[in-house]
Amino acid sequence: MLLERFEQAKNYLNQMVIGQPEMVEGLLIALVANGHLLVEGPPGLAKTRAVKALADSIEGNFHRVQFTPDLLPADLTGTDIFRQETGQFEFQAGPLFHNLLLADEINRAPAKVQSALLEAMAENQITVGKTSYRLPELFLVLATQNPIENEGTYPLPEAQLDRFLLHLSLDYPGPDVEKQILALSRQEALSTPPQPPVPLTQSEVFSARKQALELYLAPQLEDYMVHLVDATRAPQRYSDQLQRYLEWGVSPRATIALERCARARAWLHGKDYVAPEDIQAVLPNVLRHRLLLSYQAEAEGVNADEIINQIIKLVALS
Repeated sequence: MLLERFEQAKNYLNQMVIGQPEMVEGLLIALVANGHLLVEGPPGLAKTRAVKALADSIEGNFHRVQFTPDLLPADLTGTDIFRQETGQFEFQAGPLFHNLLLADEINRAPAKVQSALLEAMAENQITVGKTSYRLPELFLVLATQNPIENEGTYPLPEAQLDRFLLHLSLDYPGPDVEKQILALSRQEALSTPPQPPVPLTQSEVFSARKQALELYLAPQLEDYMVHLVDATRAPQRYSDQLQRYLEWGVSPRATIALERCARARAWLHGKDYVAPEDIQAVLPNVLRHRLLLSYQAEAEGVNADEIINQIIKLVALS
């Protein structure tokens, strides 16, 4: 059964990444919903490890790019190389032509490199010179960034953040989880790490995406999603406080992402319909990076997650 194959991948990811169930589910939701993922958290929280574990669970090629200030757009897209023996230019494909691309510490590269990802993430193609090249049908950008260090970093522009389907925000594990991490570290040092299951084939991934899109979604829940998004654009209709905290609402991409992620979560949980809890569960990760907070919110120390929780309380399910 297809769902059982994804359960095997989920179990393996949970074995490799201890105490980060939200990140594991986010990775699988991004895979099933066919979107790109931004993972933000302090160093040492297994962000890179989780992406590598996902790559081990999927049939396809994987490439990691360490983003640095001296990176060039051609280092991602590839470039035309002159072949002296033929007297012609030949395109040399870059890392973007892999199925899974890990963009490690994406905020360390300058804007011109970050923007090189925009066309790839939005249109599944890249353009070099006058020629456009299609990327693989299965193509996921999984980016990480460190929120602690600001020196030598370049904040991602809103237009690029909007291209990420989900934004996961991680925090340090508790003491009990830390002990499990120590046990796993000893196990890997003394013996062999957990073995990955038989990788999911690309056809299985595409089948899962099709099944998720075919799940039943009640018209009332469609209205609920639209109203959740509308609360970010017209906050004055819902709360004076919400109006003070929001400078700019989210784009229609957020509505599309919300529906796809809710469908993916429902499918991964073995449902044949989308429930309100599926929408509410994915809402923070869908909206977190798309909201533009006002100066008032920043001055009062109010973050995007607190505003999203307010929206959930204010918007009623009809």
